Amino acid sequence: MNSIRIEDIATHPEFRRLDDLGHGIAVDLRYATADNFVGHSVYAGIDCAWLRREAADALEQAAAWLHDRRPGYRLLVLDALRPQRVQQRLWDELQGTPLTMYLAHPERGSIHSFGMAVDLTLLDPAGREVDMGSGFDEMTLASHPDHEAEHLAQGGLTAAHLVERGWLRAAMREAGFHGIATEWWHFDFGDRVAVRRDLPRVL
Repeated sequence: MNSIRIEDIATHPEFRRLDDLGHGIAVDLRYATADNFVGHSVYAGIDCAWLRREAADALEQAAAWLHDRRPGYRLLVLDALRPQRVQQRLWDELQGTPLTMYLAHPERGSIHSFGMAVDLTLLDPAGREVDMGSGFDEMTLASHPDHEAEHLAQGGLTAAHLVERGWLRAAMREAGFHGIATEWWHFDFGDRVAVRRDLPRVL
């Protein structure tokens, strides 16, 4: 398996630190805290504030697109590079529960573990997280983009929630990212098959 250790990322030319990205991007890595769906830090002191250069460059483009059309709004990165060891830790903790449907099996590898996926939301001009109708890592159908029409019809989501999700989705798609059916906050950069085949996984 083509791989690189997280400890070597800082000197790797193909990765960029999230802190060095444009002013339209804020960072609050939730897996470095207890504010996530497992209720405790899973990074264990590992520096995960990185993306592959091509994904980081595209994220800057998404932030610029959003700023031009909605001044004052910023992207808030909630998760980015997630090393294989962290993905394995999450899988082991959730194994045997329905929540594993939200995780890539460690053998196949999460696109996060290649530095080519990012979880994020929006901040309004006052610096507050925008209400998306469900929280980050809220593993319920309310978080599924493919169930939004039903939830809107039944009152579980409002038109305002869908507008905010639409702004996030539009900015990310404009920069070449694509979302998934189960998490409004998750976006991949690049083709998943090609990423797993051609890029080094971070261990």
